[in-house]
Amino acid sequence: MKIDSGLMGVGFGEMAARAKALEEFGYDGLTTAETAHDPFLPLMIAAEHTSSIELQTGIAVAFARSPMTLANTAWDLNLYSKGRMNLGLGSQIKPHITKRFSMPWSHPAARMRELVLAMRSIWANWQDGTKLDFAGEFYTHTLMTPFFNPGPNEWGAPKVSLAAVGELMTEVAGEVCDGILIHGFTTERYLREVTMPAIQRGLATSGRARDNFEINGPLFVVSGANEQEFTAAAAATKQQIAFYGSTPAYRGVLDLHGWGDLQPELNALSKQGKWVEMGELIEPEILDTFAVVSETIEGIAPEMIKRFGDVVDRCSFYAPYRSDPERWRAVVEQLKAASR
Repeated sequence: MKIDSGLMGVGFGEMAARAKALEEFGYDGLTTAETAHDPFLPLMIAAEHTSSIELQTGIAVAFARSPMTLANTAWDLNLYSKGRMNLGLGSQIKPHITKRFSMPWSHPAARMRELVLAMRSIWANWQDGTKLDFAGEFYTHTLMTPFFNPGPNEWGAPKVSLAAVGELMTEVAGEVCDGILIHGFTTERYLREVTMPAIQRGLATSGRARDNFEINGPLFVVSGANEQEFTAAAAATKQQIAFYGSTPAYRGVLDLHGWGDLQPELNALSKQGKWVEMGELIEPEILDTFAVVSETIEGIAPEMIKRFGDVVDRCSFYAPYRSDPERWRAVVEQLKAASR
């Protein structure tokens, strides 16, 4: 099992040092997210100051951009990092796409499938000289003159992973992507009963084997060096679970466990900005189901392996609270030792 960490919450002046440290600590990959800042710029800094750690957007909002702009940026990062780039994409939800990014929204799974195929057509044109002639329902790319063609990349095209929760988007990941980014808002049961069968359907459509597809899980973890830290970590994680649980598109995860009625209640509180009250609705059973909970750091790795060791190829510690990556070194070492 490969282990990733992130650059989220790190200022630009500290990114080079953090990237170096993560590589030295033994992490296999580092991830950025499109939240308050651009997800790509930090990876350029990381690429310059590291040599082996993999670089990943987790995620970049796909529908905020065109296939061409995504193709350009990811292509350049893969070249500069010498083949270490993994373009992690997500759809976001309709209000953000239409109201925050002022971009079109329709049929997200079908649109995402086409967007990835369009990027691959663009990359084939640059790498192999294949005529660019992509005409789909949502995207059309038929013009590429030499002035705008970066030419072949000795490292080829970057990997593409897709964040997915629902079955349709998960099938798209299995069909056209190199991997899937399991949403933090998932459970072992949902992964095994819903996600994995959908991945297999997508792989079957494209005629590929599971061995050629990477399952990446950012998994909620709750722990702390003392009781005060543990309590704060649990509270922050419950609020994050509640935030995701308020989203109608994610209700299926709650429904599987019989907690579907919680979703509209959380949604109503979110519209009132009552974030603390939302977290208080996440009972201990729900927290334990969504998160690996241990009062000691040493207890994290055994539980992660027990739940996900046979299905997840790489993971990161989703800790929505202040946490030093160095503290997780022991967990990284345990997980690596167990997967050898």
